[in-house]
Amino acid sequence: MTAPTSEPAITPKVDWRVRIGVPLGILALQLLGATWRWRVQNEDVVRRSTAGGKGLILGLWHGQLLPLAWYMRGRGIVVLVSASRDGEVITRVIESVGYRTVRGSSTRGGREALVALLRELRSGSTIAITPDGPRGPVHKYQAGALVAAQRTGVPIVPYALHVDRAWRLKGWDSFTIPKPFARIQLVFGEPKFVQGDSSATAIEQAAEFEQDLDAAVATSERLAAERGEGTRAAPPTAPRA
Repeated sequence: MTAPTSEPAITPKVDWRVRIGVPLGILALQLLGATWRWRVQNEDVVRRSTAGGKGLILGLWHGQLLPLAWYMRGRGIVVLVSASRDGEVITRVIESVGYRTVRGSSTRGGREALVALLRELRSGSTIAITPDGPRGPVHKYQAGALVAAQRTGVPIVPYALHVDRAWRLKGWDSFTIPKPFARIQLVFGEPKFVQGDSSATAIEQAAEFEQDLDAAVATSERLAAERGEGTRAAPPTAPRA
């Protein structure tokens, strides 16, 4: 059960985004996602890690959020969504495909969000966290996932993917949107526990968990390349006269 959170009132501007953005976002995701073709390695690690009602943290880089969210839909996974105005649209879109949400970030509602996530983990929920979100630095672990894992004693499983063709938005995380009929190689890493008995000790282990997630990315790229599904380069442009 998702812990109750206090959400800001929807202003006319936010209401416009919600009324227009949510239906369009859901439709676009469903149309695109239905065409994506998947190869998945080591997904059974999720079942093994949650056997007996255990909690689990899934760690993913923010730039790969969209296709990973689509693949893991319908499983009741809890996700942390920013308490910003844009977060209202994101919340409604991902809840429509079977996620549960906790609102908050490092700048708004962070403490309340952490408490809610700890409660979910202790009750046996699986939560997904983008440790470099919501604003970066890119591919750098922030404290949230590490502290949550240390306080609850649950492991973190990294998961990452490679897409053979995609749009990548101009932003801090190069947000990835796979193109229609893209081939996607998804890799789940092995679970790792955060050691120590303090938040400070947990945060000191950030580099190790960054390496694990980067290794999952590298493995997905290698497997795709072995099947000739590497990233497709743009066609060369004609030389200027």
